[in-house]
Amino acid sequence: MNLWPPFLFSGVRVEAIGADWRSARVVLRRRWYNRNYVGVHFGGSLFAMTDPFWMILIGENLGRGYRVWDQAATIEFVAPGRSDVSCEFVVTDAMLEELRNAAANGAKVLRWFDCDVKATDGSLVARVRKQVYVRRREP
Repeated sequence: MNLWPPFLFSGVRVEAIGADWRSARVVLRRRWYNRNYVGVHFGGSLFAMTDPFWMILIGENLGRGYRVWDQAATIEFVAPGRSDVSCEFVVTDAMLEELRNAAANGAKVLRWFDCDVKATDGSLVARVRKQVYVRRREP
């Protein structure tokens, strides 16, 4: 994933993906080419660093019997990103069980997942919400 052009050319680095696809850690290094007009992280890069992970982790855990897509997203910029920033994603058993139960009868499920983008000192830079679509595939 680190060679995927949207990540490569914006300075995003996937530091870890759990062997069980239950977690991921992503870092956005502050570089001259990913700063905005006022010298802080470009908002598009902050969003891009979080974009695919909920969908990928949930899809890998639910398996081929489910369709999983990104449906919607929001980002709230809380503070300027003046240092490297990171975001962590963790998929729990409870999340997966909730999605399986809600999709059991073939209905589409829309669920919001949150992640915080944090600076190296732990301060909050942005809050990102992703809405994921889940539906059982027809046999």
